[in-house]
Amino acid sequence: MNNFITFEGIEGCGKTTQINLLKNFLSENNIPCLVTREPGGCELGNKIRKIVLGTDNKNILSMTELFLYAADRAQHVEEVILPAVKDGKMVLCDRYTDATLAYQGYGRGLNTDTIVKLNTLASSGLKPDLTFFIDCPVEVGIERALARSNASGPDEMRFEKEDLSFHRRVREGYEKICAKEPKRVVRINGDRNIDDVQRDIVKIFKSRVTEIKFEAIDG
Repeated sequence: MNNFITFEGIEGCGKTTQINLLKNFLSENNIPCLVTREPGGCELGNKIRKIVLGTDNKNILSMTELFLYAADRAQHVEEVILPAVKDGKMVLCDRYTDATLAYQGYGRGLNTDTIVKLNTLASSGLKPDLTFFIDCPVEVGIERALARSNASGPDEMRFEKEDLSFHRRVREGYEKICAKEPKRVVRINGDRNIDDVQRDIVKIFKSRVTEIKFEAIDG
């Protein structure tokens, strides 16, 4: 059963909105699920989140950033994701190993082979069954992200403040990941109406999770 699903994309792509919409769809159909995120999916992760996303931590080295994300993931997988998967819940995760490869690898320029090895170690080898890459133009995503952050406060805007060239490298990184693993990673055009994006995600979700009889629960 495909019960570990991740959502990826650049800042402001709309993935968090789509995760919550898919969660609502699952809840309406009585499918047990857990929504979580990286960084910040557990108590220790929330502390790490404040460090890596906080605007007052401008001088974090790229390698330090990488290891902080790995530490968050190790705790998160062991404490939250694996128990939920073993319990038969559908786990929806906002960012996972692909984000580290895209941001710290392609975005920061760290060695991608090293990141792949570190991801495997930190995740205990747990891979997503399905990944939705919500794609949109960098300019569109950053405009959305800045509007969102300005409305909620500047505490988690460290990545939003990166220049556009960084975000373009991140997006290109996601495109390479998608091209390399087309069976797992599905690109969704996020530069559209929210409802249209959701319909595509639900359609793909239904086609992949064949063990659930959607014909019975949709009506």
